[in-house]
Amino acid sequence: MDQDVAAKEQPRYIKLNERDNVAIVINDFGLPAGSRFASGLTLRAFVPQGHKTALVDIAEGAPIVRYGEVIGHALSPILAGDWVDEARIRMPEAPDLDKLEISTAVPAPLPPLEGFTFEGFRNTDGSVGTKNILGISSSVQCVKGTMEYAVKRIRAELLPKYPNVDDVVPLTHAYGCGVAINAPDAIVPIRTLQNIAQNPNFGGEILVISLGCEKLAPERLVPEGVSDAIVRMQDEAFDGFGAIVDAIMTQAEARLKILNKRTRETCPASALVIGLQCGGSDAFSGVTANPAVGFAADLLVRAGATVMFSEVTEVRDAIQLLTRRAINADVGRALVREMAWYDSYLARGGADRSANTTPGNKKGGLANIVEKSLGSIVKSGSSAITGVLAPGEKATQKGMLFAATPASDFICGTLQLASGMTLQVFTTGRGTPYGLAAAPVIKVATRTELARRWKDLIDFDAGGIATGEKTIEETGWDLFRLILDVASGRTRPWSDRWGIHNDLTLFNPAPVT
Repeated sequence: MDQDVAAKEQPRYIKLNERDNVAIVINDFGLPAGSRFASGLTLRAFVPQGHKTALVDIAEGAPIVRYGEVIGHALSPILAGDWVDEARIRMPEAPDLDKLEISTAVPAPLPPLEGFTFEGFRNTDGSVGTKNILGISSSVQCVKGTMEYAVKRIRAELLPKYPNVDDVVPLTHAYGCGVAINAPDAIVPIRTLQNIAQNPNFGGEILVISLGCEKLAPERLVPEGVSDAIVRMQDEAFDGFGAIVDAIMTQAEARLKILNKRTRETCPASALVIGLQCGGSDAFSGVTANPAVGFAADLLVRAGATVMFSEVTEVRDAIQLLTRRAINADVGRALVREMAWYDSYLARGGADRSANTTPGNKKGGLANIVEKSLGSIVKSGSSAITGVLAPGEKATQKGMLFAATPASDFICGTLQLASGMTLQVFTTGRGTPYGLAAAPVIKVATRTELARRWKDLIDFDAGGIATGEKTIEETGWDLFRLILDVASGRTRPWSDRWGIHNDLTLFNPAPVT
């Protein structure tokens, strides 16, 4: 569609808060100069879809306000109807972590939501999986090729014999040797690997493939009391590569027999552990998809589930809105702790949080990380924040949790799996084929145009919120029901149907030697 065709549509914008002095253009493909809105505002220049236009004249140095919060200051005078692009905005300083209000606006408990269930796989430890998978861990990157060869044979020769098992997933990574294994920050990748192997979707059946000389001893990846879960390639009992692969297949089949006895059974929604993430965000993320996810998250919390949101750099500039919601001072201080740790981590690398915003984010209308953060945190809904997890820590409580991770889609997904996530809801405005082998991923589009164009990659369209076709509440309920259907195996997300699954990506802030 060209600009002339776009101009034939009724010009529309979204203003989110009465304090806002900018609004974003709704119309697909943007609007040309001269477009006149129902309010009487006339565009002075072409404004792309999702980008901001000034609602009033903004003086040089004056604040630019969206979501009722300052997202920057005008570098030069901006007239009503101008395109307010990133080049016209000076980013403000990040909130001072020493001056944050903590637990000053704790939301009242939401009314319980009872009677909602899903069909899941119960585990002996009380957890419930949404998939039934054999996960095979590696203790070092050196065995990756061997594992992939073995898994190819397991899928071809063994898996058809065990129809109740969904898949065999190699948990490979680029860690284990050539690293400072005793450095303080090495705990992050190590506990990530330990906890991923115990994700509920793997049913408690652990198998580790080791080389034998690596720094990360495979025993560290096996729970105490489990003695027969390690295959060491350098074991002198093996005569050749074929013998090693045969040993892996023998161990795998023993576990497949156990997993095959698992069947889906009705479980309360309180047994769900849901991860929330966004990737390829745009200016609609905080208007449509993330508010819908936030409403669904509130429903999950009301049902007693565990829900986690993440991505430190996409929370940092809105942290002042989250610490107020911390259920107590300890949780509030833990939020500050994770923000401060990441500030220091970025500083050591000669970067700051402004490095987060991508070219695609900017093309989609996000001027800077402040605006992106304000839209990102909406995924957390409106309930109290009940806990904070350091990177790779396992969730042990219910409610809305902040699981600290980098904003990288792949690292965030890996760390959420380590925290026990069994299903992920992933919002996108620009589009991404992202998927995880270990857990189903529901991809939510911020715009109907994207959902239609990527009809066989996007699972849920939240774009009707922007056009007024649906409310946030209606969309949130629809998403909540889809989550239960996907968790039950009744609906398969597109990434699973295509077999599009990203590699695990560990977060290793420790030195590599």
